[in-house]
Amino acid sequence: MNNRARPTIEDLTDRIRLIRTPGIGPVTYRQLLTRFGSARAGIEAIPDLARRGRGKAPRVVSPTEAERERERVERLGGHYLALGQGLYPRRLAALEDAPPLLTAKGRLNLLDRPAVAMVGARNASAAACRFARGMARDLGQEGRVVVSGLARGIDSAAHDGSLETGTIAVIAGGLDITYPPQNEARQSDIAERGLLVAEMPPGTEPRARHFPYRNRIIAGLSDGVVVVEAAPRSGSLITARLAAEAGREVMAVPGSPLDPRARGCNGLIRDGASLVQDANDVIACLSPLDARASAAVAEEREPAPLPAVPDDAASAEVEALLGPVPVSVDELVRQSGVALAQVQLALLELDLAGRLDRHAGGRVSLIPA
Repeated sequence: MNNRARPTIEDLTDRIRLIRTPGIGPVTYRQLLTRFGSARAGIEAIPDLARRGRGKAPRVVSPTEAERERERVERLGGHYLALGQGLYPRRLAALEDAPPLLTAKGRLNLLDRPAVAMVGARNASAAACRFARGMARDLGQEGRVVVSGLARGIDSAAHDGSLETGTIAVIAGGLDITYPPQNEARQSDIAERGLLVAEMPPGTEPRARHFPYRNRIIAGLSDGVVVVEAAPRSGSLITARLAAEAGREVMAVPGSPLDPRARGCNGLIRDGASLVQDANDVIACLSPLDARASAAVAEEREPAPLPAVPDDAASAEVEALLGPVPVSVDELVRQSGVALAQVQLALLELDLAGRLDRHAGGRVSLIPA
């Protein structure tokens, strides 16, 4: 997992097969590679692990399907970024649920530069859009890449302001899908002059469930997140929460209490986010992170090695503690008295058997029969 060499075509095909298999998410993928050493070995182990979890193994994507996807990405002029290999961004790799594979098109070297995310309301005011565009331009002139989600409003303004100096757009659908449609020209410009990044395979139309996944990538690629206008319970606040959970700086631009679009930002400031009013404020907030960027923030997170020999009694004990209410893995370890590695193996077996739900914050629950 720590080999920075680019994956071979055969290994890349296996990685595509594994992550595109229904029911296998980033955590399960990472645990399979950690235990078995390669995507191919992980694929071969799935039937036995699912049998131990007393369920039906998922149908693994065929080599032909995976090769078809890989060829489609190549025709689009895109590249794969594989977790732990090649140019995969180290800041993003620090997340426990870092996406195992990304597709990207454009200037890959932007991933090596310091980055700050800018997000906000889709129905942003004209003044806020002008402010975001200017802040993004100023941050770019200070050497910062600006990351956003290519939505209407603040996202679009942030990309426009930083296109000349370096911008990364993370999209919720496939690399070849434009959303929203009115951003077609902007998305094409970013793919040529900036960097376009997608977790979903080509041809995937964005769905509501995809946007929180996109938001975690925006947060993970950045040293900090600036929120400019956001309503309560908006996607921008989800990005801010994910950034805080990842140990990144959360910053917000204050607004009038009379404007509903400012309530999210004002609430973030009330709850401890840094108040910023220009690019200099942002740079000042991020300076402490810059000093340790090569240490904890950029350190890839590896899951605990799984035990070589499964323990049936331990797996049964873990399963007995699970129910429909999500519970943390630490709580399972505490209540069962079973070692963390064995608990993770039991969860992996249940997951591959289609009997486990994984929730935000590393919590898990048993799917009712």
